[in-house]
Amino acid sequence: MDEFAERYGPWALVVGASEGIGAEFARVVAGLGLNVILVARRQEALDDVAGEIGVESDVALRAIAIDLTAANAVLSLVDATSDVEIGLVFYAAGADPNYEPFLSQPLENAVALVERNCLVPMRLCHHFAGLMHDRRRGGIILVSSGAALVGGRNMVAYGASKAFDMVMAEALWAELHGSGVDILGLVLGVTDTPALRRILVRRGQLSDLEAPIPGAATVESIVAEALANLSNGPTCFATDDVREGVKHLGAMSRNDAARMMLQLDGGVMGPDEVSP
Repeated sequence: MDEFAERYGPWALVVGASEGIGAEFARVVAGLGLNVILVARRQEALDDVAGEIGVESDVALRAIAIDLTAANAVLSLVDATSDVEIGLVFYAAGADPNYEPFLSQPLENAVALVERNCLVPMRLCHHFAGLMHDRRRGGIILVSSGAALVGGRNMVAYGASKAFDMVMAEALWAELHGSGVDILGLVLGVTDTPALRRILVRRGQLSDLEAPIPGAATVESIVAEALANLSNGPTCFATDDVREGVKHLGAMSRNDAARMMLQLDGGVMGPDEVSP
């Protein structure tokens, strides 16, 4: 604990901390002795997570509700953290709540995903990585997705934005790994999160929101993978399905990979109605 806190403390900034992987990451690093700033859109949900962590761990906690698509979101977050030293950033915001065809949604949905998954983490990395570089220590974890590996239906903006995250993590690692700053792109496959459960219930693939997703990775296993590989960047494929996907896709041309995706029946998401 002392070694971890010395390398990545005294504060962790967890963006997307109201539920799922972000909330679990916040709990675990608090248990390792880091003070935690929890960031998400819903204040009540953040307060609940902070309350649970406060019972389990004797650390300082802050809960900051912010809409990451707002024009001044990053500046507000930088101002709100200016009095503390952020040694670890975990960026897990930016799930796609829709999983619908690009042209059937308002363009604003795609723009919001790009804002949350590309522009906000890029701005935060520029700010906090700069401070970490000067201190010669720290870490940043950007959560990506198997959707980044190849284009597929219903994931136009999501998959593209997660590819941005994966490559940005790799490029930042190339620039910073010799400076004492650890950068990790954490690429997830099917993970049992509240966000995915909501989509599956809506699509009729899951009975109710309390039912676990069959075969999915747990948030506990994902956080364990993240922390175990934080110093082993630039990229960690954190679930078995993504590791298998990388193996098979790597043997194909990108055109063949995209065509293969077109033939799949949707996997855990279930089949889609596709025009001939």
